[in-house]
Amino acid sequence: MTPNVVLTESAARRITQIVAVEPANKLLRVSVEGGGCSGFQYKFDLVSEKDTDDIVLERDGATVLIDPVSLGFLEGSEIDFVDELIGASFQIRNPNATASCGCGTSFSM
Repeated sequence: MTPNVVLTESAARRITQIVAVEPANKLLRVSVEGGGCSGFQYKFDLVSEKDTDDIVLERDGATVLIDPVSLGFLEGSEIDFVDELIGASFQIRNPNATASCGCGTSFSM
């Protein structure tokens, strides 16, 4: 399965920096869970292994894993890393989200 999710150069660079200091967890898992102030929330975890049904995104040495259920919510999205004056964070630009909260980690569909 070829995912329609884009990992930006900035996100790949930041993932590579983060996992460089991790002894075992070299993969970033991005998932969608119920909860948050808008109904769903994005979750980011460092893991050491991929599951057999994970979708794998790779760019510039960075690896992102997405489970099939979460992929349904993330189709067409862009995973980015933004470093601004107010803070630095991973951000997901999701065309399927009808609303999101101010923190950017919670959304509704």
